Amino acid sequence: MILICGFNLVAQQKKIPVCHVPVPSKKGIILAKNVTKVAVSRSKNTLGMVQIPGGTFQMGSHSKDGRSDEYPVHLVKLNGFWMDQTEVTNAQFEEFVQATGYVTTAEKPIDWEEMKKQVPVGTPRPPDSLLEASSLVFTPTRGPVNLNDYSQWWQFRRGANWRHPSGPLSDIKGKENHPVVQVSWDDARAYAKWAGKRLPTEAEWEWAARGGLKNLEYPWGSESVDQGSMKANTWQGNFPYQDDAKDGYKFTTAPVKSYPANRFGLSDMAGNVWEWCSDNYRPDYYKQLATKVAVSPRGPQDSFDPDEPGIPKKVMRGGSFLCNDSYCASYRVAARMKSSPDSGLEHTGFRCVKNLGE
Repeated sequence: MILICGFNLVAQQKKIPVCHVPVPSKKGIILAKNVTKVAVSRSKNTLGMVQIPGGTFQMGSHSKDGRSDEYPVHLVKLNGFWMDQTEVTNAQFEEFVQATGYVTTAEKPIDWEEMKKQVPVGTPRPPDSLLEASSLVFTPTRGPVNLNDYSQWWQFRRGANWRHPSGPLSDIKGKENHPVVQVSWDDARAYAKWAGKRLPTEAEWEWAARGGLKNLEYPWGSESVDQGSMKANTWQGNFPYQDDAKDGYKFTTAPVKSYPANRFGLSDMAGNVWEWCSDNYRPDYYKQLATKVAVSPRGPQDSFDPDEPGIPKKVMRGGSFLCNDSYCASYRVAARMKSSPDSGLEHTGFRCVKNLGE
């Protein structure tokens, strides 16, 4: 799985600037069709969803803190839609798994014969330990480290998956209301289809995160995340070893609805976990939309990531409990992240949307 802020199986020795970069990947696993029981879809209702009004807004970063792929700001027009008030929880995902028998990416070993078709010819076979069913988990360091060396705090751990987000000795008992993590884009899409929903477009996600606030940096306005009352589950202290946990949660997710919702009534549109969007990722996509009003854009037709050419990527939004101003700062409404659709991580989840009238 290509994971956020990590190292790549093919290029482990290559040091790439932190955040907004590719990380370890399980390639070549097709999960969209791995339902082992007859799927029973949930009734297509809007329970637990918020109606988001349509409108026109200026999408992209309005501050100097944006990354290059957050520019230029461009006009986007959207129809109204429904959106989950919260990230999909462990309890909700478990209901899906019990109904369908679905097996997630992290629960399946890597097929090297398939994986090597997607990497340069001559790439050596990784050790068997890296091909076993596993996932990346966050491991705090004992002290300061080079923030360009993300392998210092990300570790492959066999047995890590949505039921055991930190490894086989962890579980989700008592965390039924926490967002599900260690789910790939493929997993998220399968859940959304079962629930009679879909993943949000990147434009829908940003419009919803802004909550009707015009050109401001955060879902709550312009005040820094560390000023005033706690606004989101983020990192306070020195990353990646000292989390002061002023928000109440140290090295972990928080239950959904732990912090004030934005003006649209949506919780955790900043921090807690990264959220998958439906769009392909290209760093130059906004430039393609800059000359006219983009009406309900659904992302580029194809994907390109200069960090890992040839590996398709999907967009992720919202930041996570590992973000802080000194390292990631991706709890801004315009911040973008990307990862391959077969990726999962300890701080990655999703929420769903559906069209009005469905």
